[in-house]
Amino acid sequence: MNNLLQSFAALPETLVWGIFLAENLLLTGLVLLVGRFIQRCYDPATVTPYVDNRREWFICIITNILNTIITYLGYWLWKKGFIVTGTTITWHIIIDFFLLFLAMDLLMYLFHFLIHKTVLYKLIHQLHHEAVHPKPIDLFILHPIETLSFGALWLVLLVCYAFNIWAIIIYLTVNLVFGLAGHLGIKPLPVAIRRLPIFNVLGSSTFHHDHHEDVAYNFGFYTNLWDRLFGTWKRP
Repeated sequence: MNNLLQSFAALPETLVWGIFLAENLLLTGLVLLVGRFIQRCYDPATVTPYVDNRREWFICIITNILNTIITYLGYWLWKKGFIVTGTTITWHIIIDFFLLFLAMDLLMYLFHFLIHKTVLYKLIHQLHHEAVHPKPIDLFILHPIETLSFGALWLVLLVCYAFNIWAIIIYLTVNLVFGLAGHLGIKPLPVAIRRLPIFNVLGSSTFHHDHHEDVAYNFGFYTNLWDRLFGTWKRP
C-alpha cells in the first residue's frame, strides 16, 4: 500500500483531479443504479419516480464537483504531512474504523442539529428537505455550503488523528451504504433481520425517512445513539 500511495503521489496534478472526479461520478452513478434496482426488486409500487428535473441533476453535478474538491484537499493535506495514515493490516483497523464511524456520526449529528435549529435551515438545509419521500438522487441534493461543511468535518477529523488507510476505506464504503439506505424510501431488509438487536442502535432506512417526514427528530446518520442521548429520537 505504501508503494501504491507513493506512486499515486507522483502522478501529474491534472491526472489526479481527473481520477478524483471520475471516482465521485462513478460512485454517484453506482448509488443511483443500485438504489433503483433495490427499489424495483423490493417494492416497485412505492418507487418515487425520477422526473425530468434539470435543477436536481444540476445540483447533483455541483455536489460531485465539490466532493472532488474535498477529496483533493484531503490528498493535498496528506502530501503536506497534515494527514497521516497507517497502512499496516492489523486488528487496530477495527478500532480505527469504529472510532471514525462514531466520531463522524457525532460530528454530523451536532452539525445537522445546529442547522435545523437556526436560520441555517432556511438558508441551506431546506433544499435537502424538499424531498419528503426521498429517492436515491436526494443523497446528492445538498446546498453547496452544506456539502463543504460536511467535507470540512471529515478533513478536520483526519488531521486530528492518524487513522489506518484501510479503516478509512471501510468507513467510506459504509458511509455510502448508509447514505443510499437512508434515501431509498423503502425498507429493503427482511423483518427478521430488522428485528436483530443491532438494528435498535443503527440508523435504518426508516430512521432517516422519518426525519424527512418530521424534521424535529432523528438527526443522526449512522446510529440513533446521539438522538437517544439528547432526546431527539422518534420511536419507529
